[in-house]
Amino acid sequence: MHDIAFIRANPESFDAAMRKRGAEPVADRIVALDAKKREATTKVQQAQSRRNEASKAIGQAMGQGDKDKAEALKAEVAEIKASMPGWEEAERAAGEELDHLLATLPNILADDVPEGADEDDNVEVHQWGEKREFDFDPKEHADLGPGLGMEFETGAKLSGARFTFLRGDIARLHRALAQFMLDRQTRENGYTECNPPVLVNDDAMYGTDKLPKFAEDSFRTTDDRWLVPTSEVPLTYSVAGDILPDLAEPMRLTAHTLCFRSEAGSAGRDTRGFIRQHQFEKVELVSICRPEDSEAEHDRMTKCAEGVLEALGLPYRRMLLCTGDMGFGARKTFDLEVWLPGQGAWREISSCSNTGDFQARRMNARYRPEGEKKTQFVHTLNGSGLAVGRTLVAVMENYQNADGSVDVPEVLHSYMGGITRLEPK
Repeated sequence: MHDIAFIRANPESFDAAMRKRGAEPVADRIVALDAKKREATTKVQQAQSRRNEASKAIGQAMGQGDKDKAEALKAEVAEIKASMPGWEEAERAAGEELDHLLATLPNILADDVPEGADEDDNVEVHQWGEKREFDFDPKEHADLGPGLGMEFETGAKLSGARFTFLRGDIARLHRALAQFMLDRQTRENGYTECNPPVLVNDDAMYGTDKLPKFAEDSFRTTDDRWLVPTSEVPLTYSVAGDILPDLAEPMRLTAHTLCFRSEAGSAGRDTRGFIRQHQFEKVELVSICRPEDSEAEHDRMTKCAEGVLEALGLPYRRMLLCTGDMGFGARKTFDLEVWLPGQGAWREISSCSNTGDFQARRMNARYRPEGEKKTQFVHTLNGSGLAVGRTLVAVMENYQNADGSVDVPEVLHSYMGGITRLEPK
């Protein structure tokens, strides 16, 4: 959500920020709606005040035997009561239209976000790791998977397209990856492990900027709850309506959960394999911090995600997203892209975003600086540490052998009960 006071004071700057996002200028409309709402609010308040004064004066006039004055005051009160519903409706209508408009506008981008039209204009920040040289033609995971227990047909039989059934050692490797990620983020990086619900209400989705714009990308139950598209939703919304203490240190939360996405906006993309599923798992990272700490926290969070890839020995690169490839709620985003030799391409495996106070305003999450009475909105950040299924894909393609087997990265051996290689059946 945007700061209406900022828009009121800086309409041209706000329009320039929206143009950078590819959105039409709307500051004049926002300011007009805001003025209309404030005028109606003032009228309601004035009417209420005068009604109370006149009602009190009626009793005084009656006590003094001044019936004419009392009758005139009664007529005035009746007129005020008749006019108030109109002003209250005007206030409600203007406020509802204003809130809806503000809720559909993307976040203002950070100054250092590069200009660009799409993912081709993203800027590489750095690379890590050496791409493995194979003495055979490496396969894509979708070709390796069936022999190792990655059953696409079984998943489709059970649930339809973009669902996969994992069986045997590959299911264990998938679980091992998630457990390793959680252990690393909690033991080494200071995140607190959480186990949140994966069914949430409208308020949680709205507060984390998933509604109203992205309703079609999520699944909704028959009792009007939402299956979380990411545990960013419950983790971040856990502080909704709160006034936190000083936040001298950021609040860092992590969770391994199922995630669900309808993928309505990605028709035809990655229909083959395990890359883009309706149901998947992710280890999410969320930080709640003071505004002055969010930029450093963003870099720290991204490094925490990078550390998982480095421990697994998977080559990756960090990309700074350009204006045309940014998510709705983010002010700045780093994507981590892992190298997939079977595809011969870099593929996104983590996205780490600083949303500033955009989500905090929507869910009224604040903190009180030490020694001050006034509260401020917190900054919220979120990132994948990592997407478990995509990490499994990266391990399969980077650690494959000519016979279709896949070596288990050394750091996972203790999680696999002695299994060091997945053998094709």
